[in-house]
Amino acid sequence: MVSIGTLSRHDLWGESSASRTAHATSTLVRSGDGTILIDPGLPPQVIAARLAERSGLLPKEITDVFLTCFRPAHRWGLPAFEHARWLIGETERESVGRYLVEQFQNASDPETSELIKQDIAILKRCEPAPDNLAPQVDVFPLPGYSAGTCGLLLLHANSTTLVAGDAVPTIEHLERGQILRGAFDPHTAQESFAEAIEIADIIIPGHDNIVLNPSHRTI
Repeated sequence: MVSIGTLSRHDLWGESSASRTAHATSTLVRSGDGTILIDPGLPPQVIAARLAERSGLLPKEITDVFLTCFRPAHRWGLPAFEHARWLIGETERESVGRYLVEQFQNASDPETSELIKQDIAILKRCEPAPDNLAPQVDVFPLPGYSAGTCGLLLLHANSTTLVAGDAVPTIEHLERGQILRGAFDPHTAQESFAEAIEIADIIIPGHDNIVLNPSHRTI
């Protein structure tokens, strides 16, 4: 764990408005020749410092950055990893690309157009992720909160860990069986949530600390 994320507004804490700046949980995975950072949700200088504190690594030593989705809270720190390959689920990349082009065409002022152009440039830099990122590190589709949300499934000798992104946002959502508000497709998001619970012994939520799957009592 490089950094534990948080929601701007935690709907299961009774918060009715944004109380903090949202950022995703950032996770480091090392397998084979890959050194993979998932969801660099803090600003570049901060995520670089956290990476050094937690792992002793410099940003240039990261081979791949994987985004579970394209939402800003999951990618603030991308500029720190210019030497890495940036990866995202193919469905997410295509869906976001269509949305950004539409927004750019309908933009009513130069400032908005420039912001959208910046997002388009970031998305173009992101490559569609292969099914397998490294030995025992598989892309695991979890659509619903966004059109193409994907997690990473880490296969251990006797257990599985799922870096779940917003499919399982916090420990409270996991315990109560609830998805995050504002889902692109709530029905599909609930199906993805159920699939995550079924497959994973250990879950890394999108905006919280690592947790044992409460339904897998033998771990």
